[in-house]
Amino acid sequence: MKLVLTLIGVVLLVVAAVYFVVPADQLPGFFPGHEAGVARVHMKHGIVSGVLGLILIGAGTFMGRR
Repeated sequence: MKLVLTLIGVVLLVVAAVYFVVPADQLPGFFPGHEAGVARVHMKHGIVSGVLGLILIGAGTFMGRR
């Protein structure tokens, strides 16, 4: 369970980085927030996925200490 939580947390941190760097019209089609012709970055999506990633990594670390 520790490994699964940590891996999902790392994936969410990578997704957060993509949201911060890539404009909305260049996001992959399966990402929420993909909008054709929009050049802005989705900061809220990036913040939420980053925070969830950190929480999951923290939960994985906490579970590993038991």
